[in-house]
Amino acid sequence: MRNNINKRMNEMYLRDCFMAWFDVALLFGAVVFVLIAILGIVQEPNIRLVLYIASAMLILFNTASVFAMTRHFKEDKEFIYGLDIKNLDINRAAKNNR
Repeated sequence: MRNNINKRMNEMYLRDCFMAWFDVALLFGAVVFVLIAILGIVQEPNIRLVLYIASAMLILFNTASVFAMTRHFKEDKEFIYGLDIKNLDINRAAKNNR
């Protein structure tokens, strides 16, 4: 039984990590797309520099926060996902008893 719970926790953790990094990739694509679109309009070099720096900071801080989040999830995997699995099992049992 414990092995099954560990397997479920690992699956939930990997799914969460995949989705978090997929979101970072989508954000990176969106920032690059918007930056390219805006740079076609903006001609002022100082404003372009600010746009480059702001875009880089957005991607850097978001990537760092996702890295920290996934590391935290790995460290507290039993607490975070164990509680989720317990509640999912309780809800599933209650639904089946109707």
